[in-house]
Amino acid sequence: MTSLLPYKGTNRLFDKMRHEMDDLFQRFTPFALATPGNGLDVWEPTVDVEETDKALVVKVDLPGVDAKDIDISAQDNVLTIKGERRDEKTEKGKNFYRSERFVGSFYRALPLPAGTDPEGITATSAKGVISVVVPKKPGVQPKKIAVKDKE
Repeated sequence: MTSLLPYKGTNRLFDKMRHEMDDLFQRFTPFALATPGNGLDVWEPTVDVEETDKALVVKVDLPGVDAKDIDISAQDNVLTIKGERRDEKTEKGKNFYRSERFVGSFYRALPLPAGTDPEGITATSAKGVISVVVPKKPGVQPKKIAVKDKE
């Protein structure tokens, strides 16, 4: 008798795909359960990079991190932002079932394009956002090229 199902055998295909997805999620589960000291406590702050005519502006989200705990340096055309995030508050008498705060070191290395001036880099902090301004060298300003209609 012929099967009335148009795609005979697709259950095996979906079972195999489901097994592969389950295996994938199972392999990454330890990263979701990272705790300080187990080697999985990695945190990279989010970074926005904006280019203007005169500089690159790098904004780094570092809420709760003191400016004294941040080290910004530029060497070999690489801007490095590293530091440590600390949570020194202790609350006695409260039972925590899960804490998702990160305590530990962070590190970001961003390549600087040619034509930037690492000597003129400045950094400011406001409301948990560090703004790093990397000026461009004066001779490297973009040249505006007019587009003419071909007649």
